[in-house]
Amino acid sequence: MRYLPLSEADRSEMLAAIGAASIDDLFADLPPQKRLAALPKLPPHASEQAVARRLGALAAKNMPAGSVPFFVGAGAYRHHIPATVDHLIQRSEFLTSYTPYQPEIAQGTLQVLFEFQTQVARLTGMEVANASMYDGSTALAEAVLMAHRITRRDRAVLSGGVHPHYRGVVETVTRFPGHAVESLPPDISGTEDILAAIDESTSCVVVQSPSFYGHLYDLKPIAEKAHAVGALLIAVFTEVVSLGLIEPPGAQGADIVVGEGQSLGNPLSFGGPYVGLFATRQKHVRQMPGRLCGETIDADGKRAFVLTLSTREQHIRREKATSNICTNAGLCSLAFSIHLTLLGGIGLERLARVNHANAVRLADQLAALPGVELLNRAFFNEFALRLPKNAAAVVEALAGRGILAGVPASRLEPNRPELDNVLVIAATEVNTEEDRATLTAALREALA
Repeated sequence: MRYLPLSEADRSEMLAAIGAASIDDLFADLPPQKRLAALPKLPPHASEQAVARRLGALAAKNMPAGSVPFFVGAGAYRHHIPATVDHLIQRSEFLTSYTPYQPEIAQGTLQVLFEFQTQVARLTGMEVANASMYDGSTALAEAVLMAHRITRRDRAVLSGGVHPHYRGVVETVTRFPGHAVESLPPDISGTEDILAAIDESTSCVVVQSPSFYGHLYDLKPIAEKAHAVGALLIAVFTEVVSLGLIEPPGAQGADIVVGEGQSLGNPLSFGGPYVGLFATRQKHVRQMPGRLCGETIDADGKRAFVLTLSTREQHIRREKATSNICTNAGLCSLAFSIHLTLLGGIGLERLARVNHANAVRLADQLAALPGVELLNRAFFNEFALRLPKNAAAVVEALAGRGILAGVPASRLEPNRPELDNVLVIAATEVNTEEDRATLTAALREALA
């Protein structure tokens, strides 16, 4: 039996209240060609065994990242995850735990989140971090909204090195409140003059380092210019392993630091779930979205953990909420925290050095090919090349040979002819010398 509690009169009353003539008006932003003209024709039912066989056949068409030379990055990175991580997160007290609505009862969950916050704060060089966000892109959008609240301005300036997906999420979230977003052109050379875009109307300036194209930026002069006009600097990263070598954004003057923590403890998983990292200065803590776990002493004088601050609309009056995010990536943040604990500070630095060294070796090999230009002066484990041919066509050709060669910039930045030949390549600790040699030889043939 279908459960349809609303009558036609109920629907008409609701539509009238919001000023819509019909239900179709609610989908006005969806292009007509993207809408279904009729209900889809689903296949007839089948047995469980037949369905499993069919789905298995479909899954077999995928090319698993670990089965071929893999150099795809652009915001999601393949790293080795110690077996200990998966073993520990599958313990029942972790795997089945959820948001602690009676938080003080869940001391284990609160301690895990407290330790996670501590790690994120130390990694980013900030004073306080929250108990995770949904992913890096939504963390950035929330950071922009937070900057608007703090500065009482509504114009954000986004560097041309910000990941296109992150920029898209910011533009979507700020669209309906009517906030202004100025996105600079793609910075494929790492030479943009972002200082010229900052003025007294600027709420925040957003800079990603390493950028989508792999460039590293000195954030200090950007922070100085932003602070001089009363704006905030939001620093973004998509590759958290880079913080093992690069000076923390907090030490470079960032006011808010956000990023993606997937690289530690979390597999690619076809795009999710991931774990958003969010840190800021202590003076801005009450404008920070999400949850904040704290440490205290209980009635018996023992160490205890509490949910110190929760600014989501489920916990406080909606008009007082700073965020409507209703999911923190608890299990993913635990995986992040376990992996980082296993590495330790020295281990993270060593991992970062291996990543950088592998990327440098690969960049040197590929830049030596005829017609190939390396677009980076400095990078971590990801860099951009300009090829003498269309990058998307080259990637397709190499994929046909069982090599995942990177991400064509035009895939994420369509309708920009200047990016048609730009290829973004990532190299991590999982890439072997044989992998690099295979990619170099295949690319040489594809460009011949």
